[in-house]
Amino acid sequence: MNVLVFEDFEALSIAAAKRVEQQVRENSASVLGLATGSTPLGLYRKMSEGITKRGMSYRNVQTINLDEYIGLDPLHPRSYHTFMDEHLFKHVDIPEENQHLPNGKPDSVEEECLRYENLLDSIGPVDLQILGLGTNGHIGFNEPGTEPDIETHCVQLADTTREDNARFFGSIDEVPTHAITMGISSILKSKEILLLASGKNKAEAVKTLLEKNITKEFPASFLWNHPNVTIMVDREAYELMETEGR
Repeated sequence: MNVLVFEDFEALSIAAAKRVEQQVRENSASVLGLATGSTPLGLYRKMSEGITKRGMSYRNVQTINLDEYIGLDPLHPRSYHTFMDEHLFKHVDIPEENQHLPNGKPDSVEEECLRYENLLDSIGPVDLQILGLGTNGHIGFNEPGTEPDIETHCVQLADTTREDNARFFGSIDEVPTHAITMGISSILKSKEILLLASGKNKAEAVKTLLEKNITKEFPASFLWNHPNVTIMVDREAYELMETEGR
């Protein structure tokens, strides 16, 4: 596991975008695994800038997102479909048919999970998977206690996750209680994983991850079982490691 520390969120976002752009320049038909939340926003902004400033194109790229809330249709203002449209898709040239997210309002959640895992296998493996890091160690929506061999599944969101995500809604009561998410096994199918963490509120989670105690109580720890993982953090997210090193 390679750890890269950057001065601030802006520097982290620039470096992450450079890695994504390098991947797409090397393989214009790359499959990119995408995440939502606050941390990838800087990356998506830099990717959008790359279209006009650096001559980037994503027209042959396929994207597959980690998760979606159950109960929100794609047009809901707080769905991850809408999040991705607003922050990335409408700013870059990825064809709509190449943008893949779970359906949050399927006829059958079980069948949707199977469909999505089959989709991942048919267009994948993911060349470069972007991940955030939950304060409780979740990756995707794989909450503490998730078995490492699980594929795409329905999950009941932990209270801490719903509290963290309440800032995107009017209140915690509006945050859905369940989601469809790629499982840990699904994520680990990726050829390369890039985990981003920013801010003091992620410092404890970063410290726990880097202690290399692999346990289902901290799902991100299973990334230690993958041969090609890079963690990009800003100095605030890394501050407990720097304090410990003194």
